Amino acid sequence: MKNFLCFLTLVLASNLGAARDFYTKNPGIDVERYRYFIELNDDNARIQGRAIITIHALIPIAELELDLAQLNDAGKGMRVLEATMLGQHLSIQHQGEKLKIQLPQLQAINSVFELQIAYEGEPSSGLHISKNKFGDRVFFADNWPDQGHQWLPGIDHPSDKAAVEFIITAPSHYAVVANGLKIEESSLDGNRKLTHWREDVPIPMKVMVIGVARFAMQESAKLNDVSITSWVFPQNRNEGFHDYRVAIRALDYFQKNIGPYPYKKLANVQSKTRFGGLENANTIFYFENSVTGKGEQEALIAHEIAHQWFGNSATENDWHHVWLSEGFATYFTSLYIENTFGREAFVKQMLANREKVIRYHQKVLRPIIDTTLQDPKLVLSPNTYEKAAWVLHMLRQDLGDAVFWQGIRHYYANFGGKNAMSVDFQKSMEQVSGKDLSHFFQQWLYQAGYPKLAIQWWFDRSKKVVKLKIEQSQLQALFDFPLDLAVQGSDDQFELHSIRINSKSTEFSLPLQLTPKAVSLDPMVKLLFEAKVERK
Repeated sequence: MKNFLCFLTLVLASNLGAARDFYTKNPGIDVERYRYFIELNDDNARIQGRAIITIHALIPIAELELDLAQLNDAGKGMRVLEATMLGQHLSIQHQGEKLKIQLPQLQAINSVFELQIAYEGEPSSGLHISKNKFGDRVFFADNWPDQGHQWLPGIDHPSDKAAVEFIITAPSHYAVVANGLKIEESSLDGNRKLTHWREDVPIPMKVMVIGVARFAMQESAKLNDVSITSWVFPQNRNEGFHDYRVAIRALDYFQKNIGPYPYKKLANVQSKTRFGGLENANTIFYFENSVTGKGEQEALIAHEIAHQWFGNSATENDWHHVWLSEGFATYFTSLYIENTFGREAFVKQMLANREKVIRYHQKVLRPIIDTTLQDPKLVLSPNTYEKAAWVLHMLRQDLGDAVFWQGIRHYYANFGGKNAMSVDFQKSMEQVSGKDLSHFFQQWLYQAGYPKLAIQWWFDRSKKVVKLKIEQSQLQALFDFPLDLAVQGSDDQFELHSIRINSKSTEFSLPLQLTPKAVSLDPMVKLLFEAKVERK
């Protein structure tokens, strides 16, 4: 049975590595650019929209589908007014959350064409119109994971990245921030203002964003020609500028250790987000109470900045591989903490992450890459954050610091600006290290759980050896891993030992130079596990 289970696990892993998620993709097209003209007002929550979408035909096509939420029973959603191509009206079908468009003629392979879609409606999600904590009306996009199509027509999946422009018309008392660089701000009739932001680096829709509010804005610094700005509510202007200034330090650390920052600006924005932070490409949103004047959110800021490399630039190709985004941002935050505040702060963070994984697995037993999940909102869990961070940490222990960092830079150099799957990261680390890491990735990504150990030890005085019996007690498949032991002597001296665990039950005899008083596990905090240790 054990051999069969191992074989079955390996077969599943090989399939999961190339597994496609639940989203029906458009294999025949690649969106190259979105231009969104959005008009906002203070009278109601309705928007007027026009999208110009540049599409590259990968195969000959006569029709295509875009994501756009239709009007629902509550009267929220988008109504398409017309779709045109070169001034010619197109036949459309808008059902549920799909907009099917018939093209005027067959588009040849490798042709590039533009569609224009005029629409209007009140978003049910994606763009949230509300009041901030000071009572001011605000408009904040919140597209993650797949809510962009609630107000924007396009491909609402991370596999199709595109350049984006937002041309926002709003009452003139608002400031507007969005992805990319601001290339126009013009006063219009009727006490309105047009603001145009353009991002030429392709990004997924999940991190396309606008924020419209009364803002105070400050440029904190320029780092390698990257403008770092803070956008905060004017009522807490001084506190916000102080709290967000720490972004300079985090951006500098990641640039030096991963690779060049992929964008031309970094805006840190106080917002009304559903999340603590949202890693929108180069325009990060933080929850409004992140501003206190006490600098309490450095780890959160570092996490969202790490996403600019992992998730925004090197983007998971399927939702089931979101650990390439969230696990990386979580672990690279810990690495930033280690570099900035020292080893003790890093260890404290890793132990807290390990405890969170253990608590989660007491209720839910799933692998990090779980293709049974059919809703992208469910892919976020301690599996894809903290456990995935521990996978990277254990990989770092396996390869050593120098090779680990070389592999990270190799992976980003190859997949920055592109899409990746877990197997792509594995191959990058294998190419740099020269090691076969298939077993490591199989057991930690595609296999649920972690080692649960029951350990008994006793001392044989005549032979001066400590004997150990180690049982893996988890119900799922076994794990193969190194386990470090610290044996404490009666004089409080320590001896360190490392043993390999690769079976259900293992017995060891370790020669000692001291008389043991206690045995502790994983003294250097290298392993994701839990254990009960008993002296016989």
